[in-house]
Amino acid sequence: MLTLAFSAYDLTSIRFAFSPLREVTASVHALRTPAGRALHLPWFKQVRPLLGSELSPLLDLVPGGDYIPDFLVPIPATPVPDLAVELAALRATPDEVVRGDLDRMTSRPTSGPPAGSASELYRNPAPALDRLARTIEAYWQVAIAPHWPRMRSLLEGDLLYRTRQFAEHGAAGLFADMHPAVRWDGHNLCLEQRPESMSRVLAGEGLLLVPSVFVWPGIFYRTDSPGQPIVTYPVRAVATLWERGTAPAPDALAAVIGRSRALLLRELEAPASTTDLSRRTGLSPANVSEQLSLLLAAGLVAKHRVGRTMLYVRTPRAHSLLDV
Repeated sequence: MLTLAFSAYDLTSIRFAFSPLREVTASVHALRTPAGRALHLPWFKQVRPLLGSELSPLLDLVPGGDYIPDFLVPIPATPVPDLAVELAALRATPDEVVRGDLDRMTSRPTSGPPAGSASELYRNPAPALDRLARTIEAYWQVAIAPHWPRMRSLLEGDLLYRTRQFAEHGAAGLFADMHPAVRWDGHNLCLEQRPESMSRVLAGEGLLLVPSVFVWPGIFYRTDSPGQPIVTYPVRAVATLWERGTAPAPDALAAVIGRSRALLLRELEAPASTTDLSRRTGLSPANVSEQLSLLLAAGLVAKHRVGRTMLYVRTPRAHSLLDV
């Protein structure tokens, strides 16, 4: 188990972000280790036939083990970074950082010396990094871009949920439902997925929390590198991402406020956009917008802008109605 000890300053230095480049690496890791990832089976079936040998520069760096080179997933500079910004940071990685991360990767018991594209990166990082970035761009267009609007909505909704939990309930509320392997204990964050025992006392670095679609059902973390530690955890409501259709609205509530509005309240288990609610319920975007306006006027939903997206959330009043 890994234990991170927080000071009061570290608690105020917790920040949140998601990362397109982390979704790329986590999705490649999922493709290489599909066991236990049945939730992503619809995506696997759609994407696998579209991928070819041109993916090798990325596959050589995401071998399916427990370590992904840090330079491949630079720390997000903003809560909602663009892929282009992250790829620019990747291309600018200093040679010594690339070689140091590759040394750590190949020192693992199940690894060997750098091979294939990893070997090219080690010998001459700059041109190999450019080739890697172009590979990632091509992979993104095939595997992630068609699904990114829905993924982004889910990720932005998670950021909204986590920041509200932190503001209203402190660290205990923030980590309470993040993942079974993540536990808050007083002033310590315990990560129980790590096989060996390790402790780190934070000295003002704080913590970066990154929701992810493809890290499910596990977690990734970077805690033994210099700088701010990072925990990447499964985004809330990830099971809704590949769903087609939805469960019926609660009958009793539908009889009072109407089927469409009851259905929308049920779907707002996690914050969602108008577009995402339309896809999941089968209602037209215009109908969803109209019903949300009525729910907003009745105090049953609230809206918040996160990045470029307007997200809707249930209010406590709506929760009480659904619990009846």
